[in-house]
Amino acid sequence: MDLVGGKLNVMKKILFVIDKIELKYFEFNNLVTNFWLIKEFLENRNEVYITTIPNLLLRGDTAYTKCYETFADKGNIFYKDVKIETAINDFDLVMFRPDPPVDIDYINATYIFDFVSTKVVNSPRAIRDFNEKLHSVYFKDLMSDNMVTSSLKDIEAFLALHKQIVLKPLNRCFGSGVMYLYEGDPNTRTIINTMTNNETTLIMVQSFISGVKRGDKRVLTLGDKVLKYCVKKLPSNDDFKFNTHNDNFISGEELTSQEREDFTPVAKKLNSLGIPMAGLDVIDGKIIEVNVTSPCYFIKEINNYYNVNLEKEICDFLLTESLLSL
Repeated sequence: MDLVGGKLNVMKKILFVIDKIELKYFEFNNLVTNFWLIKEFLENRNEVYITTIPNLLLRGDTAYTKCYETFADKGNIFYKDVKIETAINDFDLVMFRPDPPVDIDYINATYIFDFVSTKVVNSPRAIRDFNEKLHSVYFKDLMSDNMVTSSLKDIEAFLALHKQIVLKPLNRCFGSGVMYLYEGDPNTRTIINTMTNNETTLIMVQSFISGVKRGDKRVLTLGDKVLKYCVKKLPSNDDFKFNTHNDNFISGEELTSQEREDFTPVAKKLNSLGIPMAGLDVIDGKIIEVNVTSPCYFIKEINNYYNVNLEKEICDFLLTESLLSL
């Protein structure tokens, strides 16, 4: 423990469970939320380790991980290429942030954490129980019309009612597999059958919101509150949705007072479920998705647009949360 600025500063041992592709491109990857959080933790003299789902293990009822120690140098982050086996309960805080798809390997990883008492953000059990598309309907009053189904007949009826619709797989991210349909599209049945694997796989179906052409807002929650910082994700030239993370397709954006009022109960509900960090995708005030697995906080962009250090606010919150769990 150190006394810093008159306040008790407790050095923490922190584990990040990250995606395999993120481990491959770990250094210099400042588009990734984890980059900023790890860098902030390290610069405040915490110990930070990284691992991936295949490096988790359970011996009896004790959860372990084979992990890598990270370090900061000249404003960047790196890791030592030596695996260290450690009991997960030896960490003070775990950040569980692998990317979807939420497949059987992902689900099995959440089971490992059923045997962990350390504070984990977001709760793997909560992530397992919360589908980013389907459970958005907890907030149905803030959504456009929608349904979850595998039925060709139901989807065709929904299309006839709304004229333009969007179809989404339930377990992917970053716009992967999302399709747009308009009434009269000659490929309608082919697209529906492909999306539903010939009526055997449930999908989310939503009425199309024309405002998507102007982009969707990423509304960020942290604990019980909605952050005042926001970005707009713009569709690429050849698509109706955001699917390219670079400065050409991201702009600064303001949240209206009505949006902050509407989405604060959403933040409180998510936090009560064990999901203190989430990203709401919003078009024209309507939630189209609730990102809970590894929500991108667009820290680089928000810092530039608002002249803030968002990573500090997040890390201070996380350290407070881990202390409260002791």
